[in-house]
Amino acid sequence: MLIKAIIGLGNPGPKFSNTRHNIGFMVVDALAQQFNADWRSVNNHLEACDVVVNDQKTLLLKPQTFMNDSGLVISYLTKKGIQPENILVVHDELEIAFGRVTMRQSGSARGHNGLRSIIAACGPDFWRLRMGIGRPADSTTVADFVLQKFSENPEAVSQMVEIAVKQITS
Repeated sequence: MLIKAIIGLGNPGPKFSNTRHNIGFMVVDALAQQFNADWRSVNNHLEACDVVVNDQKTLLLKPQTFMNDSGLVISYLTKKGIQPENILVVHDELEIAFGRVTMRQSGSARGHNGLRSIIAACGPDFWRLRMGIGRPADSTTVADFVLQKFSENPEAVSQMVEIAVKQITS
């Protein structure tokens, strides 16, 4: 697996900070911090920074669109010659228990609008780092659940981010 770009999915703005849907942003922010990289605005749709992971120059990306339009960043990667099989998308996953982190290549969007947008832009053959957020235990709708701040212990959320960073960097 040769990863040249890592896209963290999330929604821009302080209102969405530390929400379940923004776990992708949390992971790429942790990577940027680990490598002492500074985010730069590429255009109205994207923030990026460059790091070297396992001797490979890697772009970290945070779409600055709302989740449904995350695929707009793909044209930037295409211009840089980065193919879908060299892209890792970090995203929240309802179908995985809170705290579990899994990696896979390809697949469907499974109802995730950010993934749906990326698939529409480049097809399904990119890598995914799936961050388990679980499903709502009560009658909360999925849309409300993913936009809520984590109710779990902040240390448990930090541990999940650390696990993801270790999977990416090892």
